Amino acid sequence: MKVIALISGGKDSAYNMMQCVAHGHDIIALANLKPPIASGKDELDSYMYQTVGHDAIQYYAECMDLPLYRRDIIGQPLAQESEYKVTDKDETEDLLYLLQDIMKQHPDAQAVSVGAIMSNYQRVRVEHVCARLGLISLAYLWERNQKELLAEMVDAGVNAILIKVAAMGLKPNIHLGKTIGQMYPELCTLNEKYDLHICGEGGEYETFTLDCPLFKKRIILDETETIVHSNDAFAPVGYLRLKKCHLEEKS
Repeated sequence: MKVIALISGGKDSAYNMMQCVAHGHDIIALANLKPPIASGKDELDSYMYQTVGHDAIQYYAECMDLPLYRRDIIGQPLAQESEYKVTDKDETEDLLYLLQDIMKQHPDAQAVSVGAIMSNYQRVRVEHVCARLGLISLAYLWERNQKELLAEMVDAGVNAILIKVAAMGLKPNIHLGKTIGQMYPELCTLNEKYDLHICGEGGEYETFTLDCPLFKKRIILDETETIVHSNDAFAPVGYLRLKKCHLEEKS
């Protein structure tokens, strides 16, 4: 099938794209929802979308040699019930508008790649939007064992770094910028100690993918800035602003 890939920059959306290709599908376009420039924010209070790392998403188009379509997140998480009903000005509708824009350019699109693992909130809303547009939601990571899944991502060549931390045992000055391969043993330990979700499904951390087997070029970080939201003694919250990057050819 012809697939539109929803990308946040994170490891899950990247690895789900890899699974789509492994299952014989053809990715024809990339889709991303971002904070409005006028908001001056790197991160929104969104239940649906990762926005940290949005400042480097544009590199994905060249990395994958695919068109990238983006739209501002205007809505809010208004309809928070387990089953979604069409709600004006809800953030779910921003996804509908983005996919409609893409389908005008790619009327042959048949499916959407989504990196959902555990979030029913996200899965239900993506499936609702897809059903309205006659698309199929492809979520190959859904309900996978997180310990096995993260190890599989590392072994498959997903080079993703932590760009946000917000959990007990994770510290901005120590763990931001480390790869999921470097962090894997520590994440397993924190899972045993504090029941931390190994893939970050409880919002413990967010990632940004610098390279994976689908990339024709890799992203190199030249300059980052650490932003600390909270200096909480037990669970400090901080993220990396990706200020300057360049692309490097792959042999």
